[in-house]
Amino acid sequence: MSYLQRAREQLAQIDGMHRRRSLDPQGHPDAIDFSGNDYLSLAREPQVVEALRRARSVGSGGSRLLGGRHREYYLLEEELARWLGRERALLFSSGYHAAIGIAPTIGDLVDRIDSDELNHACWIDGMRLSRTPRAIFAHGNPPIGDGRPRAVVSESLFSMDGDAIDVARYRALLGPNDVLILDEAHALGVLGARGAGLGYGVEDERILVMGTLSKSFGCFGGFVAGAADAIELLVNRARSFIFDTAMPPALATAARISLMLLAGELGDRRRAHLRETYAHLHAGLASLGIASPAEFSPIVPIVLGSEERALAVAAQLRAGRIEAPAIRPPTVPRGSSRLRLSLRADHRKEHVDLLIERLRAAMA
Repeated sequence: MSYLQRAREQLAQIDGMHRRRSLDPQGHPDAIDFSGNDYLSLAREPQVVEALRRARSVGSGGSRLLGGRHREYYLLEEELARWLGRERALLFSSGYHAAIGIAPTIGDLVDRIDSDELNHACWIDGMRLSRTPRAIFAHGNPPIGDGRPRAVVSESLFSMDGDAIDVARYRALLGPNDVLILDEAHALGVLGARGAGLGYGVEDERILVMGTLSKSFGCFGGFVAGAADAIELLVNRARSFIFDTAMPPALATAARISLMLLAGELGDRRRAHLRETYAHLHAGLASLGIASPAEFSPIVPIVLGSEERALAVAAQLRAGRIEAPAIRPPTVPRGSSRLRLSLRADHRKEHVDLLIERLRAAMA
């Protein structure tokens, strides 16, 4: 049997489980998008876009350790570290690259990695690259250490459920030789003082913060921030940093503009607007008998169960100018297919009202 025949067999199996993904062109131009992660609507902010327009070059020219030694990176790293209250930060070309570089490098320093069962796939892949034994713990319930050095890996705001952890509680469970790797990808820009995430103010050299520039920043790239020696080791050992071409320097400049905006008054206004929008959505979902967390989150799941039902409801919403794709296994556990609603600062109450109206019809 040829490789193409086997590919077709696997595609048929995926179809049979209603899990086929496809790269569809952009939907209706007037559709209201509840699927993207540009929480603060900075991707089209004029000042951020202008930073790219003024770019003097497109490519970086190589990895950071070779030709990609641009001043923009160092300035952004300094500003990220200062914003987060950490000693040093290091840029990667994406959050995914950051995770698959952090997990093996830090894993070599401990005896075990404890990972939340709902952590993002980037951490699963990163731990697979590590030679360190790993254990999966029940969502939100990390075990107490046994005295041996370990790394605890958790998102701070979970990307599919929208629930948050208590970072101070997690720190209290750490032993003196443990490290907490905190994925703040979805919290940064939205939660914490000046949008600095749920780990902000929890000062401890045992905490490493991973973040992205592709969500609230409206840009692209990833980073890690923490103790200077840990960052220096990543510079020297993280393969996804050493051997990867650096991000375009213009993106680093754009991210600096985004950071200035999201950490300032504009960010405060947009975070307040997000909370108001969430309260309106929460009330609307309640009118449909759909539970949503009482605590604010820009991520609101509507769990529908089967893949078929999630696909059907998403299709009806799309026909009604609402973009809210179905999320299916393996992205979420079996039997928990859902719509994942993402709130953005450019959503208005009338957008939410239309969503509720379309949901009411689709779920009747």
